[in-house]
Amino acid sequence: MFFHKKINISKPIIDKPILGRTLPSLLDEACESYPNDKAFSYRNGKAWQSQSSQEMRTAAEELALGLQAEQLQKGEKIALLMHSDRNFCLADFASLLAGFVNVPIDLTQTLNNIVYILRHSTAKVLIVSDLDLLAQLTPYLEKTPDLRRIIVVDIPDDWQEKRLQMSCSSKLTKNHNLELTTPNSNQACLCLPMLLCQAKPEISCLELPQCIRLSSLEEVRAEGQQLWSEDKVRELRSQLSPQDLATIIYIAGDTGQPKGVMLSHENISSDILTTFASIPDLKPGASETVLSFLPLTHIFARAFLYGHLNYGHNIYFSNPNRAARDFKTVRPTLVATVPRMLEKVYQRMLDHGGKLTGIKKTIFNWALKLAQNYELGRPRSLLDDWQLKLANRLVFAQARQPFGGRLKYFISGGAGLKAEIANVLSAAGMTVFQGYGLTETSSVICCNQEDFNLAGTVGLPIPGVEIAIAPDQEILVKAPYVMQGYYQNPEATRAVIDSEGWLHTGDLGAFTPEGFLTITGNKKSLFKLSTGKYVSPQPLEDSVKRSPLVSQAAVVGMQRKFCGMLIFPDLAKLQEYAQTLNLSLSISELSIAELLQHPEIIAPYQ
Repeated sequence: MFFHKKINISKPIIDKPILGRTLPSLLDEACESYPNDKAFSYRNGKAWQSQSSQEMRTAAEELALGLQAEQLQKGEKIALLMHSDRNFCLADFASLLAGFVNVPIDLTQTLNNIVYILRHSTAKVLIVSDLDLLAQLTPYLEKTPDLRRIIVVDIPDDWQEKRLQMSCSSKLTKNHNLELTTPNSNQACLCLPMLLCQAKPEISCLELPQCIRLSSLEEVRAEGQQLWSEDKVRELRSQLSPQDLATIIYIAGDTGQPKGVMLSHENISSDILTTFASIPDLKPGASETVLSFLPLTHIFARAFLYGHLNYGHNIYFSNPNRAARDFKTVRPTLVATVPRMLEKVYQRMLDHGGKLTGIKKTIFNWALKLAQNYELGRPRSLLDDWQLKLANRLVFAQARQPFGGRLKYFISGGAGLKAEIANVLSAAGMTVFQGYGLTETSSVICCNQEDFNLAGTVGLPIPGVEIAIAPDQEILVKAPYVMQGYYQNPEATRAVIDSEGWLHTGDLGAFTPEGFLTITGNKKSLFKLSTGKYVSPQPLEDSVKRSPLVSQAAVVGMQRKFCGMLIFPDLAKLQEYAQTLNLSLSISELSIAELLQHPEIIAPYQ
């Protein structure tokens, strides 16, 4: 039915996938093999504050035991509506250690989709970063009947006033508890001590019951309730299996309704450990520093975080708005990113060169031409190497300064990257490794590496991956990293995983003569922007086509920074509409082309 491409380039560093790990065990291994006092660094005001891997493990254990007190069954769902920071990691590890399945929710989702995910996943507990996020959600909580408790991480001083405001605007059922956590520097566990507030729809804000302060962790221990013990933590670990479902990550569906990708502990842990073991010069321990600014609700950033943690690297949490400033202070050695950031880096380089004059401009243009002629993975002459070293000293050293001066390489994923950008940045001393994967494959399928890096390709399959190219050029995948299926959606699962176990990716591809995979197109209706964001065209097109002024509409923008839409007007209806407007010229005097340029005609389409 299809042609199976065999890869034979050279002996890989490892030839088998690394199996048999749960995700909490990755943190355990880090504490034992590569203890790091600065494993997790985050901004506390203007200063960086660090937490060790051991402190994170202890906090996760305490929170896991606290979550177990909710009397949930193993495998029940805990949703995470959180910013991509240290607290997300804590909630992630704690919920997994407790035997629950967590459901990270992308903060860029619409409120309708967030409510759909909470309802569809049957989440019993929601952990939310702050009251601002919760305030947006409270008017819709009546639509989430399974949700029993909400835990808020960061509570401001005016939390009581905010609580009243939220309760006025919400319709909480009698089963909902709004649980507000008070900051306590002496407690590693976010859930203790806490404030419990119950709100019911039949009572007014003034009748809300007073908040009750629950026992602190010390008080619980003093009373002999034994919330914490080594035996209980050991029992938690013993009940986990690598094959257990770990997380459900909701992605865009063909119709606009999200689909939940089910991934086991082993799906994710084996994928990222095998990927990291395939990178020759990736060092364990604190010698590597990473800046994490991509959303941890996506599998790409989250899987890489697990890998960096397991290797004992220094992880600094940032966000896309702060990343440019944090590069200079953190001085990372490697960075996982999306093509959009690299496009900006390249454009800034061109903009800088465009402002130069005289001899500086001549030197810049010479260096840029050298970089544009550079090809990753292709042999170069001694003269080319010498000229490139000179260009780096005269021109490209300045381009690297904003990244702190220690950067070894970018790892680009989430969307396609133009070969020109990969070549130029690599020539300028900022090596780019492009990879490819899906949420359904736990992240990585293929990646470029130091000795095997070819721009315009997504690299070689990592160990454990089989790739087949179907007759219509669709990329098919078999691997231990492939998802368990779509949650509560067996039809969608059967549509992408066939009877022989091949995952149909929806992407079109081919192999170079050397065995590198290239992405040549897209078969599925979904496509990605260069930011890594999925776009589901159908609901957008359907919405626009509801207008009688529209005959057809097509969303475009694959691998661009934003999407656009081609709109084909219904000319007959458009002329009827134009007759109702008081235009400066009569309709008979306007051609169709002129009509389509008239501001009063363009307005309803906008």
